Amino acid sequence: MKMLISYFLALLLLPSLVFSVPDSPVFNVLDYGAVGDGLTDTTNAFNKTWEATCTSLSSSPTMYIPFGNTFLIHPLILSGPCVSPGVTIEINGNIVAPIEPSEWTCLTTHCDKWIYIKHVNGLTVRGNGTINGRGQKWWDVNDRRKPTAFDISHCQNISVSGLSFKDNPHVHFHIENSESATVSNITIDAPAKSPNTDGIHLSSSRDVSINHCRIGTGEDCISIVDGCSNLKISNIICGPGHGISIGSLGKHGSNDTVENVLVSDVVFIKSTNGARIKTWQGGQGYARNIIFERILSQDSHNPIIIDQFYCDHENCTEHDLAVQVSGITFRQILGTSQGEFAVKLDCSAKVPCTGILMEDIYIRSGTKGEARSYINSAHGFVKGQNTPEIRL
Repeated sequence: MKMLISYFLALLLLPSLVFSVPDSPVFNVLDYGAVGDGLTDTTNAFNKTWEATCTSLSSSPTMYIPFGNTFLIHPLILSGPCVSPGVTIEINGNIVAPIEPSEWTCLTTHCDKWIYIKHVNGLTVRGNGTINGRGQKWWDVNDRRKPTAFDISHCQNISVSGLSFKDNPHVHFHIENSESATVSNITIDAPAKSPNTDGIHLSSSRDVSINHCRIGTGEDCISIVDGCSNLKISNIICGPGHGISIGSLGKHGSNDTVENVLVSDVVFIKSTNGARIKTWQGGQGYARNIIFERILSQDSHNPIIIDQFYCDHENCTEHDLAVQVSGITFRQILGTSQGEFAVKLDCSAKVPCTGILMEDIYIRSGTKGEARSYINSAHGFVKGQNTPEIRL
């Protein structure tokens, strides 16, 4: 009788023994054929590792790129949806791109992206590794096909932390068509004269937080374009670069919108711009409810700038239409300026900037002479003590 009872107990326990899955399995790219010598193409091994991770039945699988290795990969797509509600990519090793543009191999239509993650909810990307696009040859020829290095698209509940990005051919890190994302403690580094190498680029995304990052590039440290809302950006060191920019918006007559953005506790170091909003003539839409506060400018050329006449080439056509800029606050912005104007609000007479608040601005000239302001068709309020003098 005792043996019979034991037999039935064993049968009851058998399913749990057979079908149990570890809660947090780790899928190491080395186990799937990756070679960390920096020379061997390991794209296929990364694909196999991702497939195992994404199809895992566990609650929190991890794709692991180990320390002490350098992995050469060509354009890579990590696509979901995944089985697990939470997937981690841990990058402690280094990832490098092919040096020569001609060496890039593309087996899909997404050759404008190097590492492309899409449709993965509950995504965590973390580690202390470096993603190096080795973009010098791309910059030398200024090829318009330059790929974005790291692109996250159509994802929800995202966390990216700890990584370093270096010398990527084009935009370093792009978040698009996504929501509920946190980016923290990342470093982005590219030469001041590297073209179009934006640090973090946001488009069509909402509820995004970016904090405690060090960014130096040849373009915007952080750029925010159409379809973005509810953003919090704080504790950023920017320089070299073109500042933290809303826009450009309205190019080719497009209807673009950005709203509810808070940028705070930022240091701009010898950047071309600091707190910037830029829109094209002829565009439509709005940039509204945007706050820049508690900012230090260390010899930035344009510490505060709104430019409704933005144009990146000569002979731009004049238009009456413009993106509406309203509800913009610049508060507690201090430091020095290397440019002609420490404060420049250059707005359209047809569609002027409204609801502008300037409060406690103290920016001295970093060269000989006094700092000056330039105000054109901008209306609002001035509070506190301000240098240079600002009249709205």
